[in-house]
Amino acid sequence: MQKSVLITGCSSGIGYDAAHGLAKRGWRVFATCRAQADCDRLIAEGLESFVLDYADEASITSAVAEVKRRTGGTLDALYNNGAFACPGAVEDLPRGALREIFETNLFGYHDLTRQVIPIMRAQGHGRIVNCSSVLGLVGMRWRGAYVATKFAMEGLTDVLRLEMRGTGIDLILIEPGPVTSRIRANAIPHFERWIDWQNSARVEEYRSLTGRLYGDQVRDRFELPASAVTAKLVHALESKRPKARYYVTTPTYISGVLRRVLPTRALDWVLSRA
Repeated sequence: MQKSVLITGCSSGIGYDAAHGLAKRGWRVFATCRAQADCDRLIAEGLESFVLDYADEASITSAVAEVKRRTGGTLDALYNNGAFACPGAVEDLPRGALREIFETNLFGYHDLTRQVIPIMRAQGHGRIVNCSSVLGLVGMRWRGAYVATKFAMEGLTDVLRLEMRGTGIDLILIEPGPVTSRIRANAIPHFERWIDWQNSARVEEYRSLTGRLYGDQVRDRFELPASAVTAKLVHALESKRPKARYYVTTPTYISGVLRRVLPTRALDWVLSRA
């Protein structure tokens, strides 16, 4: 029987590659996007697609209902993927900026997961894969808002994995490092909305940051294509015994080791130079 998967954030990057990659492997893919225009484009490419916006509770409920309508009430897997970043020093992040990013990067994941679990409980199996980040393992300067959401998501996923033992539902984390995507470009509107950098005590540091943010996208020397994430996703969904965590890219492997073996001060020294 054909297995089904609901994937979020499919307009580009990791989600887009995952949707097409799993469809080619015979999965029935429900590829969701925030904008209807992106859904229309995916439909034209042969995918089933409809709107799901993590920041909109009604949108999440509607998307889950649509999956149930199309499958007769079943769903084998969920891949929580969509997220955004808001660069800026922690001292310059207003409360509203954190509220906004947590709505999408954590609360939306949680809401969708909660609505999918009853489907999986009823059928006796399911896999929920959350796309985290190397920044769910270690913190880095200028990325505090994003780091906070990923640390929180890692913790919530770890607890849910324990709570789902014996239900047939597996909880899995994928932790990419630098992967080709539009996350930097998509961060610009959030930076412009929330960060009053010209009045910050760090104004000179921001001049360098904005140069990188608005400048030409320079490929990270460790950057991998989105297909590298899809390869780990395939194992997470199709292996009989999936891992709890999948690292993607060299920086993630290095960070995973360093946070275990280095004292905090030493790790801070390394990360301050990243």
